[in-house]
Amino acid sequence: MRRIDAIGIGLGVFIAGGLVYLLLQLAGLDSLNAGIWSQALLVGGLVGWLLTYLFRAVSHNMTYHQQREQYEEAYLQKRLEELSPEELAEIQAEIEQEEQHKV
Repeated sequence: MRRIDAIGIGLGVFIAGGLVYLLLQLAGLDSLNAGIWSQALLVGGLVGWLLTYLFRAVSHNMTYHQQREQYEEAYLQKRLEELSPEELAEIQAEIEQEEQHKV
């Protein structure tokens, strides 16, 4: 995320809070209650967003993790394609030997 994006999001949240405050006042709440409820809604939204972020971070379901996994798979696939048939057979024999030692 670029700096201008973060500034835009912050400004958007600030404006949204003001609009919610004005709408609550138009709905008939006095300024004190409208301020409390608008803050409660903004904090509730922030906590909700934070929980979804934490869930994605813990479950590794974020763009960075997905891109890294795709890169590693593509890198390993390219390396595998570059191996000669002799090298591939040698690696396969080593894997089979290790599997036999584990059993």
